[in-house]
Amino acid sequence: MMKRRAFLSTASAVGLGTLAAPSILRAQGQPLKVGTYGGYFEESFQQHIYPDFTAATGIEVESIAEPTGEAWLVQLQQAARAGQAPADVSMMAQVARIRGEQAELWAPLDRSAMPNVENLPDHFLYAYEDGGFYGTGAVSWFISLVTNTDVYPEAPESWTAFWDPANENRLGLLALASNSFLLEITATCFFGGTDILGAEEGVLEVMNKLAEVKPNVRLWYRDEGQFQQALETGEIPMGQYYHDVTGLAAADGKPVRSTFPQEGAVLDSGSWVVSRASSAIEPAQVFIDYMAQPEIQAKLSRFVGTAPTVPREMTDLTDEEFAAVSSDIEPILPRYDLYVDRADWVNQKWSELVTG
Repeated sequence: MMKRRAFLSTASAVGLGTLAAPSILRAQGQPLKVGTYGGYFEESFQQHIYPDFTAATGIEVESIAEPTGEAWLVQLQQAARAGQAPADVSMMAQVARIRGEQAELWAPLDRSAMPNVENLPDHFLYAYEDGGFYGTGAVSWFISLVTNTDVYPEAPESWTAFWDPANENRLGLLALASNSFLLEITATCFFGGTDILGAEEGVLEVMNKLAEVKPNVRLWYRDEGQFQQALETGEIPMGQYYHDVTGLAAADGKPVRSTFPQEGAVLDSGSWVVSRASSAIEPAQVFIDYMAQPEIQAKLSRFVGTAPTVPREMTDLTDEEFAAVSSDIEPILPRYDLYVDRADWVNQKWSELVTG
């Protein structure tokens, strides 16, 4: 999912404060195994994050490249049954995180040992139903409204442009309910928010409204590169795409723009969780706490292109740096529960009503 990310070649490293780590961690010979999405994403963590973490805490990191999708969740579950942890800390997509929570795969953590997690908003703090704390938001990114500037000299202001008859056969939209979040976009634009998605009849009402965009859709895409190329040439001049990647293309001189609509862009994210089979709970907590520091979140924005999981005012990001990865407009938050609890039903109705 995150292989699309390239390094942002901006800014210098942020000075990092040394965290106090228990001396027992320095004495432990085993490195902490941290899993992140592979490709450039993992490489940028290896280059920009892990060395400073080790310098600050004395804890060595072994970097693990995770497969995308839910394959990593399956691997972690199978390994945990054998009492093994392919990684101690893993970056998980939200649907996989929730499935792991339901399977009680994640180790309970001591929130009081991680004071920096209090920097995070509530939607980035995860607990079991009994209140047992088990994870935090790790990184986040936005799906925004993108246009070709040659075809659209003026930026659209609203997601409702997708429904405008003037845009017939001009849209490129993500193909799946669970990665496009078009149900949440439609609900926010036309039904006053995503609460309507809490019941099946509400989901059907939203799907029928979304189905009205079909005459305007040129491509339901799974291949991000295919859509990006078509956007850059103007062949498919409007759609939804990743804000940071579009910004990088624009910085390269491509005639594209990313717009945060007045209803907000979609905020998607990955989480830090710890396998129940891990024997490195304490170092894992030190790592998660370290990553919740505002200066580390700002560093990720500069070097990885992710939006900070902490409030903007906590960071030292300039207006330009912040705009490259985020926005002050209230985001649309995905209803991940929908794609866990009603996955088969949603996918069936989606293919019948929306993409079919």
